Amino acid sequence: MTRLDIAFSTCPNDTFVFHAMLHDCIDTRNLRFVPHMHDVEALNQKAFSKTFHISKLSFYAYLKLRHSYEILDAGSALGYGCGPLLVGRTADLSLSEAKIAVPGEYTTAYLLLRLWHPEIRNVEITRFDNILEGVQIGRYDAGLIIHEGRFIYPEYNCVEIIDLGKWWEDKTSLPIPLGCIAVRKESPYLDLKTDIESVIRRSVEYGFQNRDASREYVKFHAQEMEDPVIDGHIDLYVNNFTLSLGDTGRRAIQTLEERARWQKIL
Repeated sequence: MTRLDIAFSTCPNDTFVFHAMLHDCIDTRNLRFVPHMHDVEALNQKAFSKTFHISKLSFYAYLKLRHSYEILDAGSALGYGCGPLLVGRTADLSLSEAKIAVPGEYTTAYLLLRLWHPEIRNVEITRFDNILEGVQIGRYDAGLIIHEGRFIYPEYNCVEIIDLGKWWEDKTSLPIPLGCIAVRKESPYLDLKTDIESVIRRSVEYGFQNRDASREYVKFHAQEMEDPVIDGHIDLYVNNFTLSLGDTGRRAIQTLEERARWQKIL
């Protein structure tokens, strides 16, 4: 049996995706996956040191690490209506001067913010789950929120400034590529790419067919998230693109890279 370290976040979409393959619900093709959970930006940073054999990565991080990692066809987070939001206590801000909290230097959210408003300079890297409180108490003028933040930001007296996912869709008519699963470009890990993709795909399919099977596992890692938020999170970020990127998903990734290169971000 081949042992593989697999790293992903504690967010409901990731724990939902990987639940079945980590709990003997499906055949894992003689592969034993050892889970490691970290914040999305911590995963991005660790990937530069090639800490794990398989890792969840923001697409921005993946584009910088293509020499070291190969994207998997299964497990990605792409979609429509699921992009990051820029929020603040008021929508009337001078963004070129505002202090803005962003959830990580290599997150796709930050890349989108730079594509949308290149003049933004005063940013502070902050864990995604600290951003809304920071905006609420005035530590930041605005915050770039991801994950469950898009469901709960009104509870922090915040208003939407821009939906960067909608902006992207209006510009490209493509889904927004948020995060992917990638395997290190080294033997034997890359040699197992097809088998790993198959296991992840069947884990997602099992989750779709047995929605309650992963609930306890997902809720344990989601901490204080309520069931409706958890369900909304999974429904938004786990979809057909998670089963397979397909031509549309790959075109979205290519377009993201082209725009980042055109604006000299990559």
